[in-house]
Amino acid sequence: MAQTLGPVAALLLGVFFLVTGSGLQNTLLPLRGAFEGFSAINLGILGSSYYLGFVIGCLVVPHLVRRSGHIRAFAALTSGVVATMLAHPVFIEPFVWFGLRAITGFCFAGLYLVIESWLNDRATNQTRGFVMSAYVMVDYAALTAGQMMITLYPVRGFELFAFAAILFSLATLPVAISNAGQPAPIETARIRPLRLFRAAPVAMVGCFVIGLTNGSLWSLGPIFGIGRGLTADGAATFMSAVVVAGALAQWPIGFLSDRMDRRRILGALMVGAMLAGLALGALHFGLGGLAILGAVYGALSLPAYSLAAAHAYDRTPASDAVETAAGLLLLYGIGSVVGPALASLGMQHYGPGALFFFTAAAYALLLLFVVWRMTVRDAGKVVEHPTEPLASAPTGTVPRPEPELTPKPVRRFWRRSPPAIKPQSRPAPPATPAKAEGKNGDDFPTEQDGRSDGA
Repeated sequence: MAQTLGPVAALLLGVFFLVTGSGLQNTLLPLRGAFEGFSAINLGILGSSYYLGFVIGCLVVPHLVRRSGHIRAFAALTSGVVATMLAHPVFIEPFVWFGLRAITGFCFAGLYLVIESWLNDRATNQTRGFVMSAYVMVDYAALTAGQMMITLYPVRGFELFAFAAILFSLATLPVAISNAGQPAPIETARIRPLRLFRAAPVAMVGCFVIGLTNGSLWSLGPIFGIGRGLTADGAATFMSAVVVAGALAQWPIGFLSDRMDRRRILGALMVGAMLAGLALGALHFGLGGLAILGAVYGALSLPAYSLAAAHAYDRTPASDAVETAAGLLLLYGIGSVVGPALASLGMQHYGPGALFFFTAAAYALLLLFVVWRMTVRDAGKVVEHPTEPLASAPTGTVPRPEPELTPKPVRRFWRRSPPAIKPQSRPAPPATPAKAEGKNGDDFPTEQDGRSDGA
């Protein structure tokens, strides 16, 4: 564990501070907006605005990382998050908040791109599930801590906004002063979704669907709790139960996914998340019952992104880590733009339970796609070195390796050069006097060199 996580310990500490502030922000803004009289549609647009900026960031930030490097990009984007966080309590207007949330989403897209590409640069296919699970555990533990900070001060005050800004600022310190090397500068900043889809279609579709559901959960989960009769503290407790269970489930699921086809585990999680979502939408409980159902839902749904991401990194070259991370986050962001808007419409017309009916329908569609892909493509991983052992340690089973991604041979449409004529079959050329070296630097005179008209 120390050898695997040691090179990324400083980065994970920065992630903890960053996501703690994000957890506080994600819970504070919907509750403060509801307190200020924002409608359910406005709150849904608020969540979609964040992910609209997130999508734009996925397209733009790779160029920033290419020019500035991972550490400088991390510091610059964190500064942007701090500034926008402090602007929210100063300008309490829906349209101003839409713009601020879009800027925040832009910055977080870059931060997650830097973090995930950095982690995967330090991981191998044999440790990637463990590293990604540790990262997501830190992420969800920090989210829980941030959500519970909502109980420290009233949501109508300035103090919680200040606490979130302080946490964002602290995130830069361990990353900036660490002596651990950052990844090498990327040579290109391209995003090729079609290429990534051909390599890992389950990962791409999975990230889009998980964006639909997770974006709706983070944006409207506290409003669901309020609609079920909970207080602001009760809504924070419900969301914390979802996140804690998701964090605890990361490690065993990541450990298991390193030893069998990740798509099988993803499909099984989709079945459980769909049933748990239906129960949350249909059944009415108090805080205790909602927290238990929320914990079940979180344990089955939240590990899905790390599984889909690890599946994509298995099937793409290690040199394309930034491009792969950007492509996955782009699809996740697009889903997260659409999800809160659709879910908020359903909640306004059919009540708070429509949130989880929506997520259950999305997971059902993803399950069908995963099952279909497993029928047309065998399991396997692209290994980094052909000499690495493929046998699973606990069971001794050997998964079938998938062919490595190599470029297709270029088809040549010109004729092959004719075979050289043997010297003995060619008559010797007549002797000619030696010519001076031509202007092109070769041993043969050019046409201009051989002119006799004096030009």
